[in-house]
Amino acid sequence: MIKTRRNILQLLGATALTAIGFGSTVNEASAADVTLRLHQFLPAQANVPKNIFEPWMAKIQEESGGRIEFQHFPAMQLGGKPPELIDQAIDGVADIVWTLPGYTPGRFPRTEVFELPFTMTNAEATSRSFWQLAEETMLDQDFKDVKVLGLWVHGPGLIHSKEPIDSIEDLNGVKLRAPTRVTNQMFSELGATAIGMPIPAVPEALSKGVIDATVIPWEVTGALKINELVENHTTFGEDSLYTSTFVLAMNKDRWNALPDDLKAIIDANSGEEFSAFAGKQMQMDDAGPRDAAIGMGANIIELSPDQVAAWKEAAAPVAAAWIAEMDEKGLDGTGLRARALELIEANTK
Repeated sequence: MIKTRRNILQLLGATALTAIGFGSTVNEASAADVTLRLHQFLPAQANVPKNIFEPWMAKIQEESGGRIEFQHFPAMQLGGKPPELIDQAIDGVADIVWTLPGYTPGRFPRTEVFELPFTMTNAEATSRSFWQLAEETMLDQDFKDVKVLGLWVHGPGLIHSKEPIDSIEDLNGVKLRAPTRVTNQMFSELGATAIGMPIPAVPEALSKGVIDATVIPWEVTGALKINELVENHTTFGEDSLYTSTFVLAMNKDRWNALPDDLKAIIDANSGEEFSAFAGKQMQMDDAGPRDAAIGMGANIIELSPDQVAAWKEAAAPVAAAWIAEMDEKGLDGTGLRARALELIEANTK
């Protein structure tokens, strides 16, 4: 079955390459020693591709003297759906993918510790902590089938809704899209009807009434035109209701086949510092779309500290349940939670 899946995925990737004009002749004609295909789910004009991936690829290409070049395939141009990206990296359909571990629930359980309610401080510190904890507990377990290049989180999560959400009670009956298992559990605990879906599906779901609200960071609302679909945006002051985790992962065989000097160049541009940069950049990119929403007359609902405290109390059972679940599975949820909070505190400036 695994071999069959791999054959299907490889055929899918090859077909997509041909369809968009990047057949094997590109590699044959290239002056580069290595051409790496990066596949991800956001449109090319979104902030992450524009402000993280494009500079990252350009820097590696320059430092390699042109021996490494990239082909960037945004918006799932190699085919498949966002939850399939991690298997595309494992099976070699793409050389590098960017995805959410949470798109495949239960597969990367330790990463969920950073998604628990009101855990993160800022994206740079939390991303650095994510990488550090991954080195201790995840790289050789959750991510053993890939070469991990980066791990990070986005800026403080917030609610974007058709009707105003000022209180927890306002969530009752609201069909709300959330990105991961943990965030779905949280919003179910808070009274919403939680609906999981990858982020590219959100605009259509909002426009067709499949969902009434969504949680995503500000930085991606512009590319997805969320500000044109909803008017209300509930923020949590200096706290973060939630965040999502991301992984930039490379096919292991492709990595192992690289010359040592090219591995060194990629390694020098990956890991903890790159992860911290990516998280920081995502949070910096929150400002533009937020200002655009304000300029369009959006209703920005800023919860008071007392209101946020009520949300924290209501969401606390989600973290407790996650810890108990991980402990029961032998994954030391108690230790993971304590270590994640310790690292975040140490890294927060």
